[in-house]
Amino acid sequence: MRTGTVRPVLLLLSTVLAAGALTGCALRELTRDCGGTDGRVKEMAALGILGSRPAGATVARGFEEVDAGCWADSGDVSVYAGRTYAFPGTKAEVAAHYRTAAARGGWDPGSEVPSGDLCFVKEDMALRIVFLTAESLAEDGHGSRPDLTTGAGYSVHADSFVGSGAEAGC
Repeated sequence: MRTGTVRPVLLLLSTVLAAGALTGCALRELTRDCGGTDGRVKEMAALGILGSRPAGATVARGFEEVDAGCWADSGDVSVYAGRTYAFPGTKAEVAAHYRTAAARGGWDPGSEVPSGDLCFVKEDMALRIVFLTAESLAEDGHGSRPDLTTGAGYSVHADSFVGSGAEAGC
């Protein structure tokens, strides 16, 4: 082999090995995915609080099933589950219902976000009650939904990080 060919190859290999040694931990974290989370996803989908709703609230058309799954991004793995409801009443009625239901279920109040949405924490999970707007529905690809933007259309969403040791929070 000629020296002119060997040096660039050795330089490349040295660079790859050095980068691997320096970033090995970060690279391992980036390769984490949702494998093995099926059981945890099922647990999240079965949370009783997701089926709790104030009298008069109905499962929104097109949202009949619990939306549950897993996502992995930048080494963080999170499982989630949620329901979407249409409610002809007020946001205050929805908030009162979930404050009571969450307390009964062992959820602790988290911080309320400025929009008036609610958040609770329990063990390694966060629960959010998010009031829907025409803008948020459009952003999520659900178009114009008067059934969800008149009264108090909302979603109940729980999530939990898996294997990261991160605490649940709002």
